[in-house]
Amino acid sequence: MPPSVIGATRLRENAEVRIGVDVGGTNTDAVLIDGRHVVASTKRPTSADVSAGVTAAISDLLGEAGIAARAIGAVMIGTTHFTNALVERRRLDRVGIIRLASPSGEALPPLTGWPETLARQIEGATFLLRGGYEVDGREISPLDEAGLRTAAQACRDEGITSIAVSCAFAPVNAAMEERAAMLIADAHPAARVSLSHSVGRLGLIERENGTIINAALATLAVQVVSSLGEALAALGISAPLYISQNDGTLISAAEAARYPVMTIGSGPTNSMRGAAFLTGVDNGIVMDVGGTTCDIGVLANGFPRESSIAVDIGGVRTNFRMPDILAIGLGGGTRIRLGAGDDDFVIGPDSVGYQITEDSYLFGGATLTASDIAVAAGKAAFGDAARLPDLAPSLRDAIVARIQTMLADGIDRMKTASGDATIIAVGGGHFLIEDDIKGAARVVRPEHAAVANAVGAAIAQVGAQAERIVDYDAEPRPLALERMREMLLARAVAAGATKDSVEIVDMDEVFLSYLPGRSAQIRMKAVGDLAEDASLANAAFTETRHAH
Repeated sequence: MPPSVIGATRLRENAEVRIGVDVGGTNTDAVLIDGRHVVASTKRPTSADVSAGVTAAISDLLGEAGIAARAIGAVMIGTTHFTNALVERRRLDRVGIIRLASPSGEALPPLTGWPETLARQIEGATFLLRGGYEVDGREISPLDEAGLRTAAQACRDEGITSIAVSCAFAPVNAAMEERAAMLIADAHPAARVSLSHSVGRLGLIERENGTIINAALATLAVQVVSSLGEALAALGISAPLYISQNDGTLISAAEAARYPVMTIGSGPTNSMRGAAFLTGVDNGIVMDVGGTTCDIGVLANGFPRESSIAVDIGGVRTNFRMPDILAIGLGGGTRIRLGAGDDDFVIGPDSVGYQITEDSYLFGGATLTASDIAVAAGKAAFGDAARLPDLAPSLRDAIVARIQTMLADGIDRMKTASGDATIIAVGGGHFLIEDDIKGAARVVRPEHAAVANAVGAAIAQVGAQAERIVDYDAEPRPLALERMREMLLARAVAAGATKDSVEIVDMDEVFLSYLPGRSAQIRMKAVGDLAEDASLANAAFTETRHAH
């Protein structure tokens, strides 16, 4: 749909105002909110220069709401910059890859299983060095400090400034990775170092893959964060900038510049958090229909269900935090190709994307899209219906029926229990979902559904997550859980959350029969509301975390 401000109301006096922006492949959505109240919202086609599109969307909001830039308290942005860079194989750094796991960790070399073209583009130099830990925290072998210095100097001499360091079982004990970062900084001060314990979970190969991807995005991340900051400054906005993460929480712009891989899945996550916020439904299935895809995910206690298996990013297996999302090639801009009969047609999976305002029949183009069919069937009203081609009612109805079947199949694939589920329909193309779709106990369409993704960014909270392996014979379970809880609460507050608002929202506990004693793997997550002075806290947290 064309650029428009789709809602605006009067701002309350002394309001705490935030702006949320979500950059999608088709549209850039933005909202201005006051507490729990959406003041204004806008939807614009995503521009080739994403930062310019963000600037234009925020300008629309400020103009429609009639408020000064200085009244903005914080800006939260979810961006596709890093996903696009991986998919399109562009603007990626050459990476120096250092694995600390020898001699036992040499069976599978780094980049095993990667798409050949991507591996060839990214690999700068690879070093397999002594070091690493066993699952119970014992050393595999002492850290090879001399080898680390040599590796750092080799990267420096070859002009490689992005380095990925992965150590066996670093999430259990990060000491070797921290020491490696110090040695690399001493030998190669210009290097940007990505440490695997800050990226992924226990599995070495998948965690290493995510760390290499993060390092490959290092230069782009600095440029993107800098350009977004400059865009806000040009608008006169001095409020702190936050970037939304894969798990629905926020990180500071500085932290996003260091770990861009943690923001790759933020788009679907923002939509799910926004859907929960707008409806008050904490458990259900969210269907976010954009211009290109329909992303289907499960809400559990108000947050997206995280994937429990390795996640494929750009053809690479990773294990960092990602929402469990099923993406279907069906959106408002999806191309529909017609054959000779009523049953002879193909839906997608390709889309006209942000060119829908030029290519679809509704806007004067000559490409049949799902939006054209929805308007022809009376399920939506926008564009110029007089421009639609003359389709036989039987053909139109057959296309609508197949769209519903595709969506219903997606619901079935994501359900975790028998019976119908509550469906929350959001996104600019939510009109494609019928109220009586199979598998739905009810379909909820909240106000501002079209910009739920931007709402999710604007209301995002600060989070902290940790993973440990604990021997309950050595440390009683109640004490171990309480210590982990206190650590996470402290981390969340240090990252900018208000102390009273922090709570544990998720915990997984898996007993490990292959270890002696009563050992368990614990994963815990805490979230809290962003404090008004969070920018200072976040800066201090980032400085402390990366003091090495």
